[in-house]
Amino acid sequence: MRPLWVGPLTLETVTVPLRDLPPALEGCRIAQLSDFHYDGQRLAKPLLQAAIAQVNQLQPDLIALTGDFMTHSHAPMAELADHLSQLQSRCGVVAVLGNHDNHRPGNRATVLRELRRVGIQALWNQVVYPLGPDFPVVGLAEYWSRDFNPSVVFGTLASHLPRLVLAHQPDSADALTPWRVDLQLSGHTHGGQIVVPGLGIVPARLKGWYQGMARLLPWADSKTRKRKTIAHWEWAAGLHSVPHNRASPGWIYVNRGLGTYAPGRWRCPPEVTLIRLTAA
Repeated sequence: MRPLWVGPLTLETVTVPLRDLPPALEGCRIAQLSDFHYDGQRLAKPLLQAAIAQVNQLQPDLIALTGDFMTHSHAPMAELADHLSQLQSRCGVVAVLGNHDNHRPGNRATVLRELRRVGIQALWNQVVYPLGPDFPVVGLAEYWSRDFNPSVVFGTLASHLPRLVLAHQPDSADALTPWRVDLQLSGHTHGGQIVVPGLGIVPARLKGWYQGMARLLPWADSKTRKRKTIAHWEWAAGLHSVPHNRASPGWIYVNRGLGTYAPGRWRCPPEVTLIRLTAA
């Protein structure tokens, strides 16, 4: 079912102070896109093209894509990858997968293959260094997958190095508290899609009976709706500190995404994010 209302594309800009940021990366600009759900229903091509054009106009140093490229079938993935091949930045494009990219046989392999085909560094428990040897970019496996094992990934990094972590689901920040995470970029929530003045994010208000009603709501994983829901709705959109990180208190930024489930978005438009790094 197509959404009834999506709203205009919005550019969100934010400056994030990071401890131990290399001087060469002062002012570094990272553009983020998330939650495409490219299946012919949940993301119109004009909106996708507008988002790509907006990112390219920003001339970022790095582009980060934080998952859910598709919804159910991986059939449209090649077409989406061809669109994403138009993204331009000084240091390339990095990506991680979301729960929808992983919950059916063949989806994960197809998404990884198609992204890599067009030159995007699609990561699954991997570390890359597009911004230089002193600032690793960590791409984690999807939080609900059996492969989610941050100890293996973070164990390869020196503790003094600041790092950018890409993880589709914001709730993964809870599992990352033993390790240093200076900035985590996530998506998954769609910002809640419906935000009511004075009430806030509707799914957060429904949290008390969410578990039993999850089959009626679009933002739960289709295979595990009865047991896997979103814990941290307070992180549903925007920049938040994660003070409970024992290793190194850091930040999490959650992008509202481009794709939209029915019934639609209200006061929660699709988003392009531009993040500027500065020394704390």
